[in-house]
Amino acid sequence: MSLEQKRRALITGASSGIGKATALVFAKAGIDVALVSRSQEKLASVVEATKHTGVVAKAYSVDLADVSQVEDKIQAIATDFGDIDILVNCAGIAYTGNLSQTPLADWQQVINLNLTSVFECIKGILPKMRDRHTGIIINVSSIAAKQAFPGWGAYSVSKAGLMTLSQTLAQEERVHGIRVTAICPGAVNTELWDTETVNADFDRSQMLTPEIVAQSILHTALLPPQAVIDELTIMPSAGAL
Repeated sequence: MSLEQKRRALITGASSGIGKATALVFAKAGIDVALVSRSQEKLASVVEATKHTGVVAKAYSVDLADVSQVEDKIQAIATDFGDIDILVNCAGIAYTGNLSQTPLADWQQVINLNLTSVFECIKGILPKMRDRHTGIIINVSSIAAKQAFPGWGAYSVSKAGLMTLSQTLAQEERVHGIRVTAICPGAVNTELWDTETVNADFDRSQMLTPEIVAQSILHTALLPPQAVIDELTIMPSAGAL
């Protein structure tokens, strides 16, 4: 890849799952990566895994759940790392529980991390993308945004909101040369299934892998400026689990 073609990406949730897989495939493709997550230790291992690619990879520890400080911290990362051409919002939380039994604090936690933090990350990156009249923003949503699953209400609402955010942003920013894509995966075999906020028993061997989703994100990011995938749904061949 020539210097003229060199691109920089900022990836949230980059310490595990889809975010980590995306960081690795981006690095392999020659894209410099700014990696954002809470765990500096886990991010350091991802940076180490990119070293053989020759790209610039840097780790930035940010708690995206603290939404009041996200915009400023993302702006600071872009200033340190360099202008961001590709923003990939992967960070998120999975949550199960019937709506009638979901505490307000849990509801707000899911909305803050899955939706509001994405909004704030975008605001941190958007002004400089507008200045350069170029950029692509890729938001990782979920099939749960489009198909209701009992016991997944808060999660589904957060991801449906992310879809509408993506669609509205795409229309508002098209005139500024900025493209927006929403990626909607079905079930993906990641560490989210092992977290304390999830109580589900699915056959994880039938799920998508993070690497499959990451390849789709890379394909979307590498499209020429004249093209955009508005929305991409990618499902396990076994169907919704």
